[in-house]
Amino acid sequence: MPDPSRNGHREDVLEIEGVRRHFGPVTALRDVNLHLKKGEVLGLLGDNGAGKSTLIKIISGFHKPDGGKVRLHGEEVELRSVDHARSLGIDCVFQDLALIDELTVFQNMFLNREQLHHPLPLVANRRMKQQTRRALDDIGVNVPRIDVPVARLSGGQRQAIAVARTVANSEADIILLDEPLAAMGAREAAMILDLVARLKEEGRVSIIMIAHNYVHVLSSCDRVNLIQDGRITFDKPAGETSIEELNEIVVEEYRRARMATVTGAAAPPGA
Repeated sequence: MPDPSRNGHREDVLEIEGVRRHFGPVTALRDVNLHLKKGEVLGLLGDNGAGKSTLIKIISGFHKPDGGKVRLHGEEVELRSVDHARSLGIDCVFQDLALIDELTVFQNMFLNREQLHHPLPLVANRRMKQQTRRALDDIGVNVPRIDVPVARLSGGQRQAIAVARTVANSEADIILLDEPLAAMGAREAAMILDLVARLKEEGRVSIIMIAHNYVHVLSSCDRVNLIQDGRITFDKPAGETSIEELNEIVVEEYRRARMATVTGAAAPPGA
């Protein structure tokens, strides 16, 4: 696998080196190496239980690694919490979105960040509506009405609002998308992929996107990483790989898993 630091600290906004994580007797991550360039969209693929979500939670400050190093802009950091990671420019849109169905679009955009009329403690609804509309328009999110509960919106619109909230209301220069296309139809997935493409074109943020659909990853990401059994085993530019190559790697992983059930001993990835 290529050296994750080969491009130097000037280009890499994030570097993960030798990161490990255990949950009791279970090893979730084994010496993971990963890097992310400024303005890059990195697709992170892997089977259920391979370690994708654990890695994202370490980068977002939710979990602490048992070993290894995390560097931001070339400086080693210890991410103490989700709030600490956000203060350093890392934000995550988790699969559950953290939206409140009963609240409107603009209320969710300013959730826990409500603006007030000073000196009176009154919520500045008009101002929040104006800023919400401007923020959604700026990144091309098409939501006709912002004064309706988000429960009435499609899955793609809800996901887009969650991403827009992260972009608009934080100083993030690294955004982690935890399976943003899960359980979406083609039209809704296209909405999110268009949003990712727009963010990539603007170069405002660097993105790591967990996904299962190879077509989505190859069409929207600059580079692809595959994680297997807690290790990154594959790292290539999206234009230099294919669905066939990725399928072949995964099929081989299943073959090893089936052999392990017969022999009682698992072979390491790439064996």
